[in-house]
Amino acid sequence: MNYVSILFAFFAPPYVVFAQQGPCEIPLNGGQGQCKSIFKCQPLLSLVNQAEKKLQEKDLLHRSYCGIDDDTPAVCCPKHNETQPCITPEGKPGQCISLYSCSQFTTLLMQPLTNDIREFVRISKCDGMDQYSVCCGPIPNFDIVKGNCTLTAFPPDPRTECCGVDSRYQNKILGGTATDIDQYPWLAMLELNKNGKQRSFGMGALISGKYVVTTASIAVSDTFGKIVNIVLGEYDTSNEGPDCVEVDGGGVDCTEGAIKIPVERIIPHPQFNAKERINDISLIRMKQNAPYTDFIRPICLPTADVTLKSEHFYLRAAGWGTISVRQSSTNIKHHVFVPHVSRDQCQSAYSSRPRLVEIRETHLCAGGDEGRDTCKGDGTLMYKNGITYEYAGIVSFGAVPCGLKDVPTVYTNVYKYNNWIRNNIVP
Repeated sequence: MNYVSILFAFFAPPYVVFAQQGPCEIPLNGGQGQCKSIFKCQPLLSLVNQAEKKLQEKDLLHRSYCGIDDDTPAVCCPKHNETQPCITPEGKPGQCISLYSCSQFTTLLMQPLTNDIREFVRISKCDGMDQYSVCCGPIPNFDIVKGNCTLTAFPPDPRTECCGVDSRYQNKILGGTATDIDQYPWLAMLELNKNGKQRSFGMGALISGKYVVTTASIAVSDTFGKIVNIVLGEYDTSNEGPDCVEVDGGGVDCTEGAIKIPVERIIPHPQFNAKERINDISLIRMKQNAPYTDFIRPICLPTADVTLKSEHFYLRAAGWGTISVRQSSTNIKHHVFVPHVSRDQCQSAYSSRPRLVEIRETHLCAGGDEGRDTCKGDGTLMYKNGITYEYAGIVSFGAVPCGLKDVPTVYTNVYKYNNWIRNNIVP
């Protein structure tokens, strides 16, 4: 079998379509490429021999396919000598290039390696064609002032502790029970309008002063209605005005009351595919800037892909959704601890389900403990990294009914969309 035949076998039907000449979107990082024969695209051609051994390369090639060009498979090829735009951890514009091609980083790495430098390099990683790609921008400021938090449109730098931190550091570990009143202040409720009637649906997280992240499935679906407002600072949905709870030692702790901010724009991922359950993520831009209070704060975007952790660990999910088979929803914000499940284990669980779903690297699986799960309304999966919470996953789909033993819920892996999120944020 010649090389062209091997390629056609690799890009088997239903992939056979005529190539659409012109610009295209690179699936790896959302940048712009050119649809051309794979023989004219050295970065992706070099992956072909590895693809049968490495599922990640195979998935990238499949997602890069854009048709047939000159009787050979065509792919969305990164433009030569053109880097992809990105946003640095400090919210500054940069270019996603090799670490060794960025003079700012090579200068940094020639200095004594402090913890600040190590952390900045780690959170600057971006999904470029080079294995060690970073978002290369202005020289970072390491004179970080912690706790002086004013929100902007850009996600806060985790080093400032202006994201992912409760108004107190110590949280109770109570899986499947009510949260403390000031716990998870980034949880957002979506207010939807359908046929003139409005209702709230708890599925979203504040990531900056102007943006909330949620699923694409709710953002584009007519089933739920149109998202018109974002509700922040909520605790007890049955109560109007401030919510109050008794605290240890006597007295009460009260919120300032939930606020509603109108939606300015909804940005679903352009490659969202409801049937294949992929790219289930969207950004919501609010018309006004959110305040920074004890009860309204953003969560940090993830600094690492938690699916690569080798040890067993738990994540936290919270919201106002179903908390048991007997109770369809709750007025009080609840949370639950769910174990991470590997992609292979997750795929095995869904291979035996009525509808086969491919679990991809852009997915994250968690759960499988009977009666402990995320259900409708619980959209935010979190990973606690030291004192800060990072946004690990957005609930996408799962077993029906939820909470089945050995059937984890599947989430959108937020880490894989860090670049897409940052590149779609405007001041």
